[in-house]
Amino acid sequence: MASKNLISSPAFAYTVVYVKDVAKSVEFYANAFGYTVRRLDGSHRWGELESGQTTIAFTPAHQHETDGRTGEVQTAGSGHERNPVEVCFAYSNVDEAFKRAVDNGAVPVSPPEEKEWGQKVGYVRDIDGLVVRLGSYMKPSS
Repeated sequence: MASKNLISSPAFAYTVVYVKDVAKSVEFYANAFGYTVRRLDGSHRWGELESGQTTIAFTPAHQHETDGRTGEVQTAGSGHERNPVEVCFAYSNVDEAFKRAVDNGAVPVSPPEEKEWGQKVGYVRDIDGLVVRLGSYMKPSS
């Protein structure tokens, strides 16, 4: 068991999504999922959305700063493959959120349905093929 005296518990600060076109992805997420753009730098190599305590950020899939150090980003090759990560957003009305996403260019994967664990969930793909889960808020377990 790790000692809690060494460092404080970290805050989950960022989810970084590697994309083909940062400006297009920032605009897509703002329109399809209802986020406000926090920042899009002039070079269009970094963008951020206002999303509460954790920032959703976008950066190019291939860049010299990281490809040589951490390896190249691997993306799903077809609609039957998926990346090992999905982005999940919580909404009070999942049906409306799903419709908004699809109306703004998201590819529908699975329409919202009630799940056995008590959450309503639907899935779409973003413009880069990343799976996005749209789910209802979960009540804390007692």
